Amino acid sequence: MAEEKETTPADSHWLVYVASLPTEDPGARMRVLRTLDSLGCALLREGVFLLPDNAVNRQGLQRLSEHMARINGFAHILQVASIDARQMQAFRSLFDRTAKYEELIKTIKSLRAGFGVSEPSGIAQVLGKQRREFEAISALDFFASPMRNRAAQVLRETEAKVRKLMFPDTSKTGRVAQSGRHYFNRTWATRKPLRADRLASAWLIRRFIDPEATLIWLEKTQGCPPAAVGFGFKGATFSNSGNKVTFEVLLAGFELDRIATLVRIGTLVHYLDAGGTPVAEAAGVDTLLQGARRRSNSDEELFSESEKTFDLLYETYFEAPGKAPA
Repeated sequence: MAEEKETTPADSHWLVYVASLPTEDPGARMRVLRTLDSLGCALLREGVFLLPDNAVNRQGLQRLSEHMARINGFAHILQVASIDARQMQAFRSLFDRTAKYEELIKTIKSLRAGFGVSEPSGIAQVLGKQRREFEAISALDFFASPMRNRAAQVLRETEAKVRKLMFPDTSKTGRVAQSGRHYFNRTWATRKPLRADRLASAWLIRRFIDPEATLIWLEKTQGCPPAAVGFGFKGATFSNSGNKVTFEVLLAGFELDRIATLVRIGTLVHYLDAGGTPVAEAAGVDTLLQGARRRSNSDEELFSESEKTFDLLYETYFEAPGKAPA
């Protein structure tokens, strides 16, 4: 009878990253430390970092090691296993994200004080940042903190309340019925190439219409799935109409054209997509979108990069809501 091999639990396998950081370039040193932090590394002692052992973490550390070699630093990646239960628990405690979730929940709940006082779109914008923060924490929550589900629930409930403030269940002639069951948690589809109007419309959908939206990017000849809401192409549910680009059609359809900040962005998007009245900021936004295309390896990456541009544009305009467009 073959002798059974002793095994250790999957969550007891670790990566120890022993690094010698460059000292002659403080900027390079700081960038390495920020990268380690973004990977979710725990500090064991100076120059020694810890991560749970999985394929994603191994790849991240390997790429960092390659970068370290280019800046006159070096690092070793060691794979170890903690078979002692107390040591394993001590290591796991270094990755406890409970406090981060609790702080996030506190911030989200504080936004509710603005219900009925602040502009719902402004609350929605801040809430969008909190969703991205939740996603960032979750990405580094290697051992699934029990607080993750609680934070997700508070976020969903608050998003639903903000959505109700923005889209009351009343409709006007020529407007889209605002009942959440029609346009919430849907799949939204547009066609490639992803130019300014399609990217801006996708941003608008995710930020102000359907925070739970699944976005898909169709090839030119690919049919739109029957259950999806099409936008930004001929025959779609929402597309260019009359003298409006898709972004403006969505604004009108969902009664978002009462929000001056979004109307101002719509004017910029209209100019980028269809020409017309020049907008001073348009050239800068177009340059940023071109840069996003060059650095992105996929349509999803391009959209993610473009979201940052439209988020910043919204914040710039929203900070001075009474100021007339340039």
